[in-house]
Amino acid sequence: MSKEMLNALDALEAEKGISKEIVIEALEAALISAYKRHYGQSQNVEVEFNAKKGSIHVYSVKEVTEEVMDSQLEVSLKDAILINPAYEIGDKIRFEVTPKDFGRIAAQTAKQVILQRVREAERNIIYTEFSAYENDIMQGIVERQDNRYIYVNLGKIEAVLSKQDQMANEFYQPHDRIRVYVSKVENTSKGPQVFVSRSHPDLLRRLFEQEVPEVYDGTVEIVSIAREAGDRSKVAVRSHDENIDPVGTCVGPKGQRVQTLVNELKGENMDIVEWSEDPAVFIANALNPAEVSDVIFDASNPKACTVVVPDYQLSLAIGKRGQNARLAAKLTGFKIDIKSESDMASFYEKLEQEETAVADAEELVVEAELNDEVIMANPDMTSDDYENATFEEE
Repeated sequence: MSKEMLNALDALEAEKGISKEIVIEALEAALISAYKRHYGQSQNVEVEFNAKKGSIHVYSVKEVTEEVMDSQLEVSLKDAILINPAYEIGDKIRFEVTPKDFGRIAAQTAKQVILQRVREAERNIIYTEFSAYENDIMQGIVERQDNRYIYVNLGKIEAVLSKQDQMANEFYQPHDRIRVYVSKVENTSKGPQVFVSRSHPDLLRRLFEQEVPEVYDGTVEIVSIAREAGDRSKVAVRSHDENIDPVGTCVGPKGQRVQTLVNELKGENMDIVEWSEDPAVFIANALNPAEVSDVIFDASNPKACTVVVPDYQLSLAIGKRGQNARLAAKLTGFKIDIKSESDMASFYEKLEQEETAVADAEELVVEAELNDEVIMANPDMTSDDYENATFEEE
């Protein structure tokens, strides 16, 4: 080794960002392997690399023993004392065994091992760097696609965008610039793997943080998001400052802020509603733009309710293919059953009729039981006497 090797290590550290110590460690491991392979030695060997001079020394490590059983691993106490009188049994002594032609052989053998360590170090650097972007958004360039993924270039790595993470209303072409949500970063045997998404609800959250300063600094909080990517989303927000309107802040002057997000998501419709501690108010807000007359909670299921809307608002409340009701349920966490006012009136009328019928039936049962008691008490009573009798319940 020479100073040229040291210069090469410095250049590798500067260009690739790989620590010199990592390469030297890999080099020492490779040299030990090369020595044992080329010189048929199986004893304990240590390699010492001088980071200042670039020189390499190979040492055979032997243990001081009373009696030598293996000359490659042990040295007698008598011989050890000749080297240094301070040696005792159990001490380790290093003997230099560097061959004259070792530099050439070691370089050939160590090349592949060093390259492998360099690749591993590069992978770890990339993994560490992109792990910091997990659950955040990045901008990338569409490279290519196959039957499984669209591959997005994020700079140092190519991320994958699966079909379920794509937006139905988008068509991706090579060289398109898109913003993606980094949903997961894995360190696999083949290197770091980055998974990105355009359909994840948190993509919308991060876009709001970039576009709305009040969301970024926490003054306005996004409580929940329900999203059908590429079609429609509902966002529940609340303000931690009573002087700030959370909905108006997110919409922006003349709708500019929310329109920026709609454009970024290729026309995805967006409903921004105010969150409330009162579940009934929150559910009514979540069904926006429909008007809600009443919210009736199910006593047997605390996460279920019936929402009553005016007859002319029923289709609007349910939405196209049930989308508005479905998104409202996702947003609030409640199972929502929507009924019109006329349906509820009919329901209550039918319920009242059923209750009246039950009451009448119970009255007949009581009267029959009283009649049976009178007959048993007066076995000689005729039918005329029975019809003219007046019974009082005791």
